[in-house]
Amino acid sequence: MTSSGMGAMVEWVTGLMETLGAPGAGIAVALENLFPPIPSEVILPLAGFTVSQGDLVFWHVLLWTTLGSVVGALALYAVGALLGKERVHALFSKVPLLKPEDVEKSEDWFARHGRKTVFFGRMVPLFRSLISVPAGFERMPLPTFTLFTTMGSLIWNTALVTAGYFLGEQWSVVETYVGIFTYVVIGLVVLAVAVFVWKRVRERRESRQS
Repeated sequence: MTSSGMGAMVEWVTGLMETLGAPGAGIAVALENLFPPIPSEVILPLAGFTVSQGDLVFWHVLLWTTLGSVVGALALYAVGALLGKERVHALFSKVPLLKPEDVEKSEDWFARHGRKTVFFGRMVPLFRSLISVPAGFERMPLPTFTLFTTMGSLIWNTALVTAGYFLGEQWSVVETYVGIFTYVVIGLVVLAVAVFVWKRVRERRESRQS
């Protein structure tokens, strides 16, 4: 995020919290789930700094930001549920190098590890929002999804709000470190995709030669 964009974001979030208090931070977090360019690594530490100034109550911030996280995640879950398995299969069938069994394997994997994926996914930048969509079209039981989303979000929110509280006016340092973590995650995903594509291309070449 550019310095001008960062400044505008801080001003917007600050305005919400000044007007609405802790619920303002919750609204910002809910929107962050739906619009990933709004980063939680800005909203939450800033809320923690505001708590340190005595303008907000710590547990109020945690309550409302976690509620905002769950509301945003449920909205994306609904998108996945409305999309449905058939449409997802149809979309993936048009993707080059993908096979029908690839989609089936991913579904089986999500069926076995869906709870852990939702829980830990809430603490991974970029994927913390996206993970709600496959949970929706796989129709993970809503109470289960809500429970693990709440737990994962509470841990993530508590960590960032607490960091902002103790860092004080240096709260923006959190964004730098979370940004580094985000780049690492993206790098690993790109590497995994590259390995998948290389293996699939090699398989096709070998099948043509046989």
